[in-house]
Amino acid sequence: MTITESGGSQEAGQQTSEAGQDTSAPQTPSAPRPKPSAAARPKPGPVPRPGARPAAPAAVAPPVTAVPTSDPHRFGRVDPDGTVWLVTAAGERTIGSWQAGDAEAAYAHFGRRFDDLQTEVVLLETRLASGSGDARKIRSAATSLAETLPEAHVLGDVDALAARLAAIIEQADSATQEEKARREEIRAANTARKEALAAEAEDLAANATQWKAAGDRMRAILDEWKTITGLDRKVDDALWKRYSAARETFNRRRGSHFAELDRERAGAKQAKEALCERAEELCDSTEWGPTSGLFRDLLAEWKAAGRASKDVDDALWQRFKAAQDKFFSARNAATAERDAEFRANAEAKEALLAEAERIDTSDLDAARAALRVIGDRWDAIGKVPRERAADLERRLRAVEKKIRDAPTGGVDPEAQARADQFRERAEQFERQAEKAAAAGKTKDAEKARASAEQWRQWADAAADALGRKR
Repeated sequence: MTITESGGSQEAGQQTSEAGQDTSAPQTPSAPRPKPSAAARPKPGPVPRPGARPAAPAAVAPPVTAVPTSDPHRFGRVDPDGTVWLVTAAGERTIGSWQAGDAEAAYAHFGRRFDDLQTEVVLLETRLASGSGDARKIRSAATSLAETLPEAHVLGDVDALAARLAAIIEQADSATQEEKARREEIRAANTARKEALAAEAEDLAANATQWKAAGDRMRAILDEWKTITGLDRKVDDALWKRYSAARETFNRRRGSHFAELDRERAGAKQAKEALCERAEELCDSTEWGPTSGLFRDLLAEWKAAGRASKDVDDALWQRFKAAQDKFFSARNAATAERDAEFRANAEAKEALLAEAERIDTSDLDAARAALRVIGDRWDAIGKVPRERAADLERRLRAVEKKIRDAPTGGVDPEAQARADQFRERAEQFERQAEKAAAAGKTKDAEKARASAEQWRQWADAAADALGRKR
């Protein structure tokens, strides 16, 4: 018994694999057969010869025909001579010749072939609907199946299967376009992300001055960059070149900054070491006024010298401050001793003022003599605290004026005015001497005291002349 399909040759002794068993009935499959290629045609081969049979063979079970999922009777017919016809909307065509059993076996055989094709179509529909497969590959598979349908050796609703394949192809085209659009959208978004990262890196390279934070951000940009994929190769390469160039520029700027900073710190260290040496030379000076000014100048230079490295700068400052503290501690001790002396002088002048204010002006000669003695003692006492000097001098001048303005009994007014003018000039120079001494201007103070003494002598001489005239 043999099976031939449309387009194949039928020769004596040629059989299909299904006819390799007992010729009384075709073999009923217990499991789905391997999927035949719809485009392939069965090739004739030698008929296997039956082997030796037992003397008493067992009874053969009646054939069981597997019922196909699709009813093949609706879409074809089997002629009495075994010719199998497929009926489609385009008409009838032969798909083979069945010689391996009755007509039902032919329907079952070619129906199963249709079911195999239909299973492939269902798989394609499922993969396309779930989105688990590549739409382009699904379309290619559906197109290949559709091309085999006009020559397929099957019995079933080929027209419906062709329509389903056409729908798969159409849906796959749509899914392919959607997938392409989605990929383009993702590519555009990822391109925009990398462009933003490259622009940020370029801004950091050109403008950043917070080097640690900017360096950390550069590394974070690189880490994020590595997670962004799916760009066009040329665009990706161009963006990478931008980021790489920005990173190199940033590294050069940062290196130049720290090299310059090292140079500045070395210069600051050298300048501050020299300032420390000068401060140490001055710390034992007892010229309090001038040396205080020099220390102020040294401190201004220190602030303008810049900063060395932190540990070096701190050590140099401690050294400079030690010299400065040594000088000012000595000056403060000397100032405290001087202030105590000045307070004692002020108390002594208070006592002189009390004595001067008790002078009796009824005897002008005796009053003037007593005032001259008090003036000599006043000058011998020395300086008083600055805040009390003006008040003490004012009170002494008031005593002098009281004696000067006392009735003289025919004294020449011009001579009296001249004597008063000499005394005022002497007082003016004394005040200048006090101010110069307080400011640390020793030479100016000595010069003013000499002038005051000279004017004081002239005033006393004028006063003596007035006394003689009376």
